[in-house]
Amino acid sequence: MEIAGARIVIPGATGEIGAALARRLYDAGALLVVAGRDEDALHRLRADCPDALTAAFDAYDLASCAALTHWAARELGGLDAVVTCVGVAAFGAAESVSDAVAEHLMTVNALAPISFLRSALPLIGAGGVLAAVTGVVARTPPATMADYAASKAALAAWLSAVGREQKRRRVSVIDVALPHVATGFADRAVSGRPPSLPTGLPVSRAVDLIVEAAFGTEPPGTAAAPEGRSVDRTY
Repeated sequence: MEIAGARIVIPGATGEIGAALARRLYDAGALLVVAGRDEDALHRLRADCPDALTAAFDAYDLASCAALTHWAARELGGLDAVVTCVGVAAFGAAESVSDAVAEHLMTVNALAPISFLRSALPLIGAGGVLAAVTGVVARTPPATMADYAASKAALAAWLSAVGREQKRRRVSVIDVALPHVATGFADRAVSGRPPSLPTGLPVSRAVDLIVEAAFGTEPPGTAAAPEGRSVDRTY
């Protein structure tokens, strides 16, 4: 997809990865709706992307997530892509994680992104892109991250199935499974303390990978998938 002029919604744009992605796409000429929970962060992002539209949302209000996608399509005059960067972490052995925390993880990491993407399905035509950042934890769940990994795996499974459904419509469904990224995300966990983690990928490189996977050149050693197929990018 040509980024210049593309009409793109980025839920989760107030996080470090989402904000950096928004700036990258804005600088490349995309027409953006940037959405997040933190209204102050949205205002700061608007200063860097003055023509972008902003919207606040509550991941627990799934109906509002779906409504935001429809609003964005009306405001932009159509919709070419949705890239969700929504997520929250929690850590701890399974017996130490409360049901309330497990529900929070599943809602924020799976149900809310799915709501944004599901509502976009009838709005996006051939050549469109639906993408979500999941994580390598969805494939290789580490100890003390059972519920966090399960929520990411739920989103990854949904993306895989929907990619098959969208093959005939030539809508690309992209699962961007990033490794640990140096954002301080783990230190803002809703529960528990993170284990020792490897050196995180720089945010700028994470954005490179998202843009390459969803819109452009393949990373070295990765083959392009046929148009309209689910694409699983694990880095």
